[in-house]
Amino acid sequence: MQPSRDIARLIEIMARLRTPETGCPWDLKQSFATIAPYTIEEAYEVADAIARDNMQDLRDELGDLLLQVVFHARIAEEAKEFAFDDVVLAITEKLIRRHPHVFGAERDLSPDDVKSLWEKIKAEERKDKRRQDESVLNDVPVALPALTRAEKIQKRAAQVGFDWPDVTGVLDKIHEEIAELKAANSPSETEEEIGDLLFSLVNYARRTKIDPELALRNATLKFERRFRGVERRALAAGIPLEQTSLDVLEDYWQAEKQAASSGE
Repeated sequence: MQPSRDIARLIEIMARLRTPETGCPWDLKQSFATIAPYTIEEAYEVADAIARDNMQDLRDELGDLLLQVVFHARIAEEAKEFAFDDVVLAITEKLIRRHPHVFGAERDLSPDDVKSLWEKIKAEERKDKRRQDESVLNDVPVALPALTRAEKIQKRAAQVGFDWPDVTGVLDKIHEEIAELKAANSPSETEEEIGDLLFSLVNYARRTKIDPELALRNATLKFERRFRGVERRALAAGIPLEQTSLDVLEDYWQAEKQAASSGE
């Protein structure tokens, strides 16, 4: 079998891998549940390639992610639930429905107008799907990263009016949670208050239109860059990092901050 740019070849390859007796023993053992972690991992690897601005890696990682879609669709087809073309039909229907400014009568919308329209259409879709007694929070995936899920939960609550009138209330809540964290006197209380504080910080990020997941990722990358600089300085001084005093490490850290701000 030869490689191809045609999506039909990828679907054909997956069908062959899943064919009993002649297929791949590992692929034949898989289920939705067992490959779901790989799906999540591949999505993160796509994001990583983008963050590194590596187009060759991005091409490869997008292929790996596409494979996950084809894999899930094949398992569903075997169970006579749906097939890959049903996945394509569903997403094309959704894109057309959610872009009336492109495929319908709506015209001359600003990017903010488009985003508001998109959210309105999504809310209407969710309302049509759920029963009257179901929660607006029902279909927020539990498997999302914690910061992202917190933001989505908050957005859903806000859509039905459960939200602070302005960011002042959110900031007050953050200060309240910090005070409660300081007052915590057991590991379980501390864990709970840290969770409450993080949730409030996500809320502030949401209200100020900042992606909390991206903000934390960037902060972690910044720490990583600076800490690697600290390691280099310790190596240059000829003293193992673990034997360097905290005061000296702090001097190295401040030197890295200064170097970064001066563009060195």
